[in-house]
Amino acid sequence: MKKENYTVTGMSCAACALAVEKAVNKKEGIDATVNLATEKMSVSFDESKYDFDKIREIVEKSGYGLLEKVSEDEKVQMYQDKIKEMKNKLILAVIFSIPLLYISMGHHMLGAPVPSFLNHKAHPVNFALAQLVFVIPIIYAGRDFFIHGIKNIFRKAPNMDSLIAMGSGAALIYSIISTIHALIDPAHAHKYAMDLHYESAGIIVTLISLGKLLEARTKGQTSSAIKKLIGLQPKKAKIIENGVEKEVLIEKLKVGDIVVAKPGEKIAVDGVVVEGATSVDESMLTGESLPVTKNVGDKVVGGSINKNGSIRFEATEIGKNTMLSQIIKLVEEAQGSKAPISRMADTVAKYFVPIVMGIALITGISWYISGSGLVSALSFFISVLVIACPCALGLATPTSIMVGTGKGAENGILIKSGEALETTYKIKTVVFDKTGTITVGKPVLTDFKVYGNHAENELLQLAASVENHSEHPLAEAIVKGAKDKNIELKKYDKFRALPGYGIRATIDGKEIQIGNKKLMDNKKIDITISDKDYDVLSNQGKTPMYMSIDNELVGLIAVADVIKPTSKEAIDKLHKLGVKAIMLTGDNQKTAEYIAKQVGINTVVSEVLPYQKSEEVKKLQEKDEFVAMVGDGINDSPALAQANVGIAIGSGTDVAIESADIILIRNDLRDVANAIALSKATITNIKENLFWAFFYNVLGIPVAAGILYAFFNGPKLDPMIAAFAMSFSSVSVLLNALRLKLFKVK
Repeated sequence: MKKENYTVTGMSCAACALAVEKAVNKKEGIDATVNLATEKMSVSFDESKYDFDKIREIVEKSGYGLLEKVSEDEKVQMYQDKIKEMKNKLILAVIFSIPLLYISMGHHMLGAPVPSFLNHKAHPVNFALAQLVFVIPIIYAGRDFFIHGIKNIFRKAPNMDSLIAMGSGAALIYSIISTIHALIDPAHAHKYAMDLHYESAGIIVTLISLGKLLEARTKGQTSSAIKKLIGLQPKKAKIIENGVEKEVLIEKLKVGDIVVAKPGEKIAVDGVVVEGATSVDESMLTGESLPVTKNVGDKVVGGSINKNGSIRFEATEIGKNTMLSQIIKLVEEAQGSKAPISRMADTVAKYFVPIVMGIALITGISWYISGSGLVSALSFFISVLVIACPCALGLATPTSIMVGTGKGAENGILIKSGEALETTYKIKTVVFDKTGTITVGKPVLTDFKVYGNHAENELLQLAASVENHSEHPLAEAIVKGAKDKNIELKKYDKFRALPGYGIRATIDGKEIQIGNKKLMDNKKIDITISDKDYDVLSNQGKTPMYMSIDNELVGLIAVADVIKPTSKEAIDKLHKLGVKAIMLTGDNQKTAEYIAKQVGINTVVSEVLPYQKSEEVKKLQEKDEFVAMVGDGINDSPALAQANVGIAIGSGTDVAIESADIILIRNDLRDVANAIALSKATITNIKENLFWAFFYNVLGIPVAAGILYAFFNGPKLDPMIAAFAMSFSSVSVLLNALRLKLFKVK
């Protein structure tokens, strides 16, 4: 199955998004979700059956448009064009709404003077025709409501536009009929002229247009995180070509190009420093405020800012493969995804519009039968239709998800999906890997105990030669220890990594093994001679590893890792949130317990194999615990996938990052607690939005239907007030979602 993200055009409410989903998902071999706030469709499909053109055809038949590849510049331009178009239409509507209101209601409400030829008593026909003349441009400005709304009624997929079209259209048609009666029956022209609803038809369109413009502007603010990230991407770069400095477009860069970065300039793409030294501001990517020193051999990240030194670096990742591009992609996917909480709103929206249309018809008929007259019945009918548009309901969840994931990205917390953002606040247990997660992950060789007739440097040469191509941090420490002593490494044969045990290789016909007690036991190697040394080293917080040659123990290698400065504070923050911390590691028990004690973790599960890590997580889940796993290595990936929420350290392996739901770019464990706090704030915000959206409709529809007016002598809701209330409800939900921008990472 291929997965793609496309842009959907022409949507106006939750019912629109559901209509597109329904049209696509009823086809076999394709699965889609549509996000109203981002106007994105995430679709998985069978490549043998579908391509973009076929999917677009399905969407277009449902009444909407589909765009394939839209660049960020194109997105910005489309958004600006949309805003400009909406603004122009609103200006046109307002220009003609003012005289329409003045003519139709000025004499009633304000006693304002009206030209004698437009006097409703002396010249009722002129009075009616003038309103018709002024309402036509307004209807033209809001023509999209009528075109899309009516089409969707015939498609049996009514939406917000359908409600507006029916409400405003009913007022317009009734008024036109009354005007015709006034023309053909001059004797009763005054009576017909007083039954006009042109102002309702026009002002509804104007107010809804105003609401949609405000909504569009506010939605633009919710995606500011994406815009900030995109703004980090430089347009040009300087490269060295044939010894000469040359400026090229960023799109022209190739892997292997030598790129120049001078003080104050943005790093163009990801790479490795080959000349010079500097400090780099990576705060916009990682949230880390302090500049990071970069020397030859260090990695630099595209989008970061070179502070005070000139450097040259070799481009290693370009285009979509850079860290910044990957971050943007992850944020976009997260913002376009649906949280489980949105399903309730989707279900409601699915049936909401048809139900509202039914309520409106029942309301109108009931008032007419009760003897209130056609004009009054029509007013109630229109008010119900207009006030009940489900815009707020459709925006309640996705806007909060957009702002929440964006806020996370701004602070170095990449949340891959709306579901991950929603579920994180439920975490009660966090399971931590040790090496590279709680500790720095760059251990150093501290001790080498030799047994038998062997020289230490000889054994260190063999050990480093075997470990030379291993990616494990402990292996790197051994290799570095040998290189520090200028020991030349040998070539090996038949290398084999044994996950959870150690490694095995052959050098000069000798079988070398380095690993834990399980590895020795597997080969029935006697390790009794090393027991005392092993205990002493373990109690010192060091990690001892056994070394054997041809099934004979020859040495005990000890490596120590440094605890990250923020690890203890991170655990303290979790404890304050009422979250339990557990360490899960393949390291020996004594070393693990020593490290755990230093950071404040009380529960330790040690000497576990990679597949056992996921089993341990599963055991916790079986106790009805909501578990997060935090890790950085390949061996952590099964546990990350098994956990309710997998959290990967940003400097970890690609496999771990791929398996995780959340990525901590700053490599700071304090962000685990920050992610939980952000999730809680987002869910609270969503619940507020949903409450007000539901409350608005629960309260608004009965009022619009005239319940208060009929039984309690309360107010009668004018259609124009209903239009204002509907627009305000959508904007209020968006403004509430924007409050998440005030969330601060502590």
